[in-house]
Amino acid sequence: MKLIVLNLPRDFSENDLAKLFKAHGNIKGCSLVMDEKTDKSKGFGFVEMALEHEGLAVIKALHGSAVGQNKIRVKQAN
Repeated sequence: MKLIVLNLPRDFSENDLAKLFKAHGNIKGCSLVMDEKTDKSKGFGFVEMALEHEGLAVIKALHGSAVGQNKIRVKQAN
């Protein structure tokens, strides 16, 4: 299940994103969307969970949770 993660801290790395989601299940991969000019995070990214039930569980666990000073949003990507 592919998820979109919004409102991430700008200093968050792909490794940080992977660690956050691996705590809730197996991930196939993750990526942050980067600004081409500054090479810094745009504050959102994608995570692909290996199993659909893990994706649904991670949405419940992390949507609305605090990461640094930000309240992140996690939902299924279309």
